[in-house]
Parts: sequence; structure tokens; C-alpha cells
Amino acid sequence: MSKGRKPEIDSINVLLEECIMAFPVSSFIISLYKQYQQRGSLSKKQLQGLYDKASGIQDLAPGKLAAVEAIIKRMPTRFKSALPENKPLYEKDEGTGEMIDFILSKNPNHKRVIFLKAKYENNEVLTPTELSELKKFVEVFKK
Repeated sequence: MSKGRKPEIDSINVLLEECIMAFPVSSFIISLYKQYQQRGSLSKKQLQGLYDKASGIQDLAPGKLAAVEAIIKRMPTRFKSALPENKPLYEKDEGTGEMIDFILSKNPNHKRVIFLKAKYENNEVLTPTELSELKKFVEVFKK
């Protein structure tokens, strides 16, 4: 340390020790104290909880609370963003469904189209070959 500089006071540690003296059986305060000793820091929410607990102590100097309040105000507030909407992995192509319905309205027992309809309804992707088959069947049944 250089001349003229005062040693820094660890406001959080001082407040934690005051809280331990005031609430010796509080598991919350004890766990905060242990974490602070191990990691050297507390999260903003933990500090707010400590501040709330410490503000209930009668003989606590207001400067100690003010110091921790200033630390809390300097810390960034973290917000969780909203989860994105769940989108289905596969969206049914309405045109394909209309082609299948058209073919089955003309010939309800068409085995290949019944197979493709089952595949379509199970959200399985129809291959380009299967789609071209459906288009050919539509052309045949339009005649």
C-alpha cells in the first residue's frame, strides 16, 4: 500500500458478519457467507436478499446498508428472454394434401395414394419422386 491510501473495507463481508451476529441460526446467511468466502462474490439477487435481511437489524449503521445498496445498484440486471415459439419440424404442404384428396375422391381404393396419404398424415416428407407420381395421377384422373 502506498502512503495516504486507506485499506479498502469489504462492505459485503462486514454486512455478512453483522447478519451472522444478529441471526446466528439463519441457514440463508450462513450459506451466503460460505459462498462469499469461497468465490469472493455474490449475485445481485443474493445481495438483495442479504440487504433485505440486514435491513431488519436494529443497531446496524445505515452506512453499511448504503454501501451494499450502492453495490447492488451498480450491478447489471439480467433478464431472461422469452422462449421462441415452438414450430413443427415439418409443415404439411396443402397442395399435396389437396392432390391426395382429389385422387382418392376419384378412386378411393388406390393403394399407392393411400400409402402416400398415410405418409403425409404422419408428417413424413414425400420425396420428389412421390410428388411427381401424385401429379401424374392427378393428370390421369382429370381426363
